[in-house]
Amino acid sequence: QVQLIESGGGLVQAGGSLRLSCVASGGTFSTIAMGWFRQAPGKEREFVSVIRWSDGFTLYTNSVKGRFTISRDSAKNRVYLQMNSLKSEDTAVYYCAASRFRFSLTQDSYDYWGQGTQVTVSS
Repeated sequence: QVQLIESGGGLVQAGGSLRLSCVASGGTFSTIAMGWFRQAPGKEREFVSVIRWSDGFTLYTNSVKGRFTISRDSAKNRVYLQMNSLKSEDTAVYYCAASRFRFSLTQDSYDYWGQGTQVTVSS
């Protein structure tokens, strides 16, 4: 069974940076896309960013454009989220997800999910 494990979360001041990492374990699978979602207290989980595995094409939600960068290391089955200029509004649990069949912004397209890593931005 494929498992995704996130790391890199923590507490940072507004304007600071964090780099999240997600590694897939339990076997190799045909990945179309890997993405990041987040869920803030009292809010529904939302899309943050996705990267297409084949060519590295990326998409971001508007609120993080210009601040966050998603990247992947195909050989290591890893995906990263570099988060710069962090704001208090970025505080959330961040989840890594993998889609075997779709390049998508929607949660229901993703087959595997990590358990999340907490990002807290103080103002």
